Amino acid sequence: MKSFTAMVGLASRKSLDLVENMIHMKNTIFLGFAFFFLFSCSGNKETADKVFVNGFIYTVEDDQPTAEAVAIKDGIILAVGTTEEIEAFVGNETETIDLQGKTMTPGLIESHAHLMGIGYNKLDIDLMYVKTYDELVEKVAEAASKAEPGEWITGRGWHQDKWIEMPNQTVNGFQTHDELSAVTPENPVYLAHASGHASFVNKKAMELAGITPLGSENLKQEVEGGEVIRDEIGNPTGVLVERASGLVSRLIPKDTPERAEKALELALKELAEKGITSFHDAGGNQDLIDLLEKFKAEGKLTARMYVMLSSRIPELIEAWYKKGPKIDPDHMVTVRSIKLNMDGALGPWGAWLLEDYEDKPGSRGHETMPIDLVTQVAEKGLELGFQVNSHAIGDRTNREVLDRYEAAFAKFPEAKDHRFRIEHAQHLHPDDISRFGELGVIAAIQAIHLSSDRPWAIGRLGVKRIKDGAYVWQKLLGSGAVISNGTDAPVEPVDALPSFYASVSRKTLKMTPEGGYEPDQKLTRDQALKSYTLAGAYAEFEEDFKGSIKVGKAADFTVFDQNIMEIPENEILNTKVMMTVVGGKTVFKAE
Repeated sequence: MKSFTAMVGLASRKSLDLVENMIHMKNTIFLGFAFFFLFSCSGNKETADKVFVNGFIYTVEDDQPTAEAVAIKDGIILAVGTTEEIEAFVGNETETIDLQGKTMTPGLIESHAHLMGIGYNKLDIDLMYVKTYDELVEKVAEAASKAEPGEWITGRGWHQDKWIEMPNQTVNGFQTHDELSAVTPENPVYLAHASGHASFVNKKAMELAGITPLGSENLKQEVEGGEVIRDEIGNPTGVLVERASGLVSRLIPKDTPERAEKALELALKELAEKGITSFHDAGGNQDLIDLLEKFKAEGKLTARMYVMLSSRIPELIEAWYKKGPKIDPDHMVTVRSIKLNMDGALGPWGAWLLEDYEDKPGSRGHETMPIDLVTQVAEKGLELGFQVNSHAIGDRTNREVLDRYEAAFAKFPEAKDHRFRIEHAQHLHPDDISRFGELGVIAAIQAIHLSSDRPWAIGRLGVKRIKDGAYVWQKLLGSGAVISNGTDAPVEPVDALPSFYASVSRKTLKMTPEGGYEPDQKLTRDQALKSYTLAGAYAEFEEDFKGSIKVGKAADFTVFDQNIMEIPENEILNTKVMMTVVGGKTVFKAE
């Protein structure tokens, strides 16, 4: 009896001889059969539904970092290789997409943003790009001219530190409401800060909320974890910080189901156009989860969703404790994490610091929820299988959260694969940087915040704290930590390319300064791409299913018109997304 090895060798030689003879035949049907037969003998028995050929493909896989073509079947990657190799998977029913030299990467994963906020930003007044207070007032006045008396006017995106000039009258670094109120006498106005950690309201809104001058009989008490900004004689300025915003926001009529669906449709369209195939929603409620499930059932969900439950809704958390995590076998709507909001933002001086703000002596920001909540939720999460993701911007908050994570890990040593996260991890004390890697805590950063905030952040923190512990990405990677990337949209546009540019250049979007801020902390392009793909997948326990272009993984791809891994740095911002593919389906294609 021939040995098994000999038999395999004989079969291989016969297969090759057959192919060589067939190559001389002019009939293309027989040629196709020859290729099929050859690959059948080597273990392949499948024909692709779709192939992408003639591209420059970055796989984010160390053993095969680049390729030219990909074959997929039933939404899963069937083969990765050269165009010639992948053509062997083409059958009569196969769709062939010629990339024509364009660049393909794994589908981009936005690891921290707010889905409905993106959609509502398109329905409400978008203030992200206003340059002055006067421009803000003009936009609101235009909306008021089209509104019915008493109708709420809402918007989001203003940021006083990004204005090219401040109004004449300011209190604590913020504008006052007088000009806003003058153009909206009949309509309550609520304008969320870009960070989501403050709001600006008019006189009508404050009257409805009972926010009155000091000494008034109906004075609203200050809110724990928030502040009503007042002038020197006690009059409210219209700026509400942190939880004080709830005094007004809770009065805004609830959205109709129709408006919520429209907002979700607009958000999903934006994700597809920006190449986002997976999305981590940083603080959802049950209404969002139900709406996502509805869209999934109707075939309208065009990105994979990973929802963090908002700790601002205690009854929501308790309900999910009882039923446990929801891990979707279809990988479309998964709920297995809890979002804790533990301090404010740097812009409104709300980030909780170990030492005073450089430009506001006597102030160190504050926690926005009782810090012991981290202990409670971390322990419950480890017990029940929920990941815990804590918003922490200031160095004090990061330290407090790490302390409580560490204690919880010690209490539940059997929970090895917790993958707890710190969202933002912007400003760290040098002593705490190594703890991310040591504890296995993921740093969910938003590199674009450096571009937007670094020019003024040095005024808040001073040179030493900026140099030692702000946006310290290489130091975090050096600790062994995983870094996932995102935008925190709608704080910033949900566009990965500016964030990718910020990751590798550490410059503003005006391409300054030369060499970038603290250039030793730049990410390499490989690191930046991984932070937007495989690391994002790891941060949601999905690295075996997506995040890289590998046989057996999901066919989630983003295609660019330029090679973002090789073009000059400043050309990255001119790059465009040409195609977005989720589970093998094209959800966006540029004209």
